[in-house]
Amino acid sequence: MFQAAKQKYLLEQHFERFSPKAALIDMDGVLFDSMPNHCRSWVTVFRSLGFHFEDREAYLHEGRTGRGTLEILYRRELQRDPTDEEVDRMYGIKARLFDDMPEAPVMPGAPEALDAIRRSGIDRILVTGSGQRKLLDRLNLHFPGHFSEGRMVTAFDVTQGKPSPEPYLMGLKKAGVSAGEAVVIENAPLGIEAGKAAGIFTVAVNTGILEDEVLLEAGCDVLLHSMSQLAGLWPEIARNYSLV
Repeated sequence: MFQAAKQKYLLEQHFERFSPKAALIDMDGVLFDSMPNHCRSWVTVFRSLGFHFEDREAYLHEGRTGRGTLEILYRRELQRDPTDEEVDRMYGIKARLFDDMPEAPVMPGAPEALDAIRRSGIDRILVTGSGQRKLLDRLNLHFPGHFSEGRMVTAFDVTQGKPSPEPYLMGLKKAGVSAGEAVVIENAPLGIEAGKAAGIFTVAVNTGILEDEVLLEAGCDVLLHSMSQLAGLWPEIARNYSLV
């Protein structure tokens, strides 16, 4: 599976070599099982405005900045952009709802996956569309030694969220590597699109409610079904991609 995916990627990108030195890792749905809380808080916000918004749509918008999600829904439901005041107010409500929910647990297998990646000599860079301070503050508590402030790309670092390639291009810059020297680890279709638009080999881990086909159609190079599976397969991935 991995060797075929590698060869396909090299042909698509017209690269001669694929030798990853950095893993660019999403947060929500990858490191923390936080998407159910994000989903419930967005559904509450939009239904309070009288907008039609279901759980599945929250997962489809995963990875956008808060402003980006609000703009799409305002344009669809009200045929106009939200004002800056509306964005600040509604995203503030969403953030408070999220913070009041039970703490999102660490995604099963995530610590083991990060440790396996570290053992293979690969740098870890966080690339998230989130601006939720509560989650960002928990990173070093639950994943000590993996992410420092200078090794994170958040909603505060970019002007365009996923599916724009900007977050992952920023991740490449912070890692000091080229597209052919990185691997993206994502769980959301928009994140997959962003990784591929940046020219990076993208591993999808389907931890949510969306069908596998949605992630495959977004263009992932490899599809897995849990972080535990990623942790268990990483030695094989490392061998196939000459990481060790």
